[in-house]
Amino acid sequence: MRGTPGPGVATGAVRIFDTTLRDGEQAPGAGLTVAEKLEVARQLSKLKVDVIEAGFPSASEGDFEAVRQIAESTKGIGVAALARCKEGDPQRAIDAIKGAERPHLHLFIATSDIHLTHKLRTTREAALAEAVKWVKYARERLGSDAEVEFSAEDASRTDHEYLLQVYAAVVEAGASTVNIPDTVGYAIPSEYGALTRRVVDLVGRDATVSVHCHNDLGLATANTLAAVQAGARQVEVTINGLGERAGNASLEEVVMALRTRPGEFAAHGIGVQTEQLTAASRLVSYLTGFAVQPNKAIVGANAFAHESGIHQDGVLKNPLTYEIMTPQSVGLLGSSITIGKLSGRRGLQSKLAALGHDLTGEALDALYREAIALADVKKELTDADLLALVDKRAATGSAATIELLDWSVASSRGGGSSGRVEVRVNGSERSAESTGNGPVDALYEAIDRAVESDLGWRPVLAEYEIRAVSEGEDAQGQVTARCRRSSDMGAEGHPNEGTPIVTGQGLSTNIIDASLVAYISAANKLAALAIGAPSAPVEGSREAMK
Repeated sequence: MRGTPGPGVATGAVRIFDTTLRDGEQAPGAGLTVAEKLEVARQLSKLKVDVIEAGFPSASEGDFEAVRQIAESTKGIGVAALARCKEGDPQRAIDAIKGAERPHLHLFIATSDIHLTHKLRTTREAALAEAVKWVKYARERLGSDAEVEFSAEDASRTDHEYLLQVYAAVVEAGASTVNIPDTVGYAIPSEYGALTRRVVDLVGRDATVSVHCHNDLGLATANTLAAVQAGARQVEVTINGLGERAGNASLEEVVMALRTRPGEFAAHGIGVQTEQLTAASRLVSYLTGFAVQPNKAIVGANAFAHESGIHQDGVLKNPLTYEIMTPQSVGLLGSSITIGKLSGRRGLQSKLAALGHDLTGEALDALYREAIALADVKKELTDADLLALVDKRAATGSAATIELLDWSVASSRGGGSSGRVEVRVNGSERSAESTGNGPVDALYEAIDRAVESDLGWRPVLAEYEIRAVSEGEDAQGQVTARCRRSSDMGAEGHPNEGTPIVTGQGLSTNIIDASLVAYISAANKLAALAIGAPSAPVEGSREAMK
């Protein structure tokens, strides 16, 4: 190892590496379109993370295109692509990020005996050779200035002496960052911190030491912070802790822990604009359909809520009695401003600005019309209502293949329902009627009949979810509909292996209308098929909608 820090080695501030668009999207059902990935990337730019891991280019054409577009459009931030240490992957990833202002290639190979024996069916020696080979290749292709990161998958269950051998070899081969993934969330803070310290002592003067923690034991944030105290200078995190199984270390939790405890992390400042955390959380939640639990730290609905009289009295006298950070520091106002049907554009604009959204011109006019229409059916609009409208408009993609023109439904207690829809499919108006177990089921079936002749397939519902995004009897309801194409289903009604599943969202005070918007949104995504790597199959049926 060299005696002085290598170029680009993070020695002070902690680098925030956001993997929402890669590891976060691997959560079953969380697939995003290219347009949605770009929207999230823009919000991450506002948040001022250091690196955006945009995807896994070898997984699909959609993922390659998303990484390429993010790389070419994102300025001042590193854009990373993931690649296996395997022929074809590094080349594909480099092609995707070559247009980035700060390209960042992320190579990985498994190193634990359980992965080597049962998954890769190879030896320690062979895995080490592959790691060195592809790190050298990447450094030669990308040059001396680009970031080349190496991850030892399942590092926390890898023999430590072998793991250190691997890290020393890849740094010698040209890796500028080495990552210690707790891939299955097995580690506990004391042992993970100790492992991180050994890696830092070995290669920390020549490479940035990074950590990547999963939440299978609920310890992802704790492990990440223990690693920072041990010398790690890059943390790999996701918005809302989104990710496979129990998820990843939560960006907002790690960032605010570093910011709130300066005595423990005195030398480890960060440049994240924390006032953008709530906006980022809500956008990712809306686009993926994964609700944020109310008691979620930092960004949950109850994170700054006080119901107890004792707590309320204390907070009113001094917020520090029960709040260790201000709501404003994470993008909240701390008090509610009411918007109703008699509000004007300037009042709405001021409120939106306070919530972190500066809208003018047609964008403001369009949101104002939606807000006033909503205010006609609600007594007042909450912050959640307004943010939901903003996120809805942000998530709007390209021109729709299917447009909903009108619908009607009749239903009776104990009986079935009959529905009728009018839609426009590729510019041609179509109508259909059907019956079902309930009003939503009847209307979904009518949509299927209306579009099938034009598209050659119909949507197949895999999962349906309703939740309220604001409070009260007149709350807005958000509907999530996850669908596949009927043409991707096998003879026995089971999805073919690797078929795409997409997520549609609908938002309205009328839950039937929200349901239709969500279903047609999913159908339009399927028509475009502009998605990344397909999510794992999701089971479900319309029976839940009776």
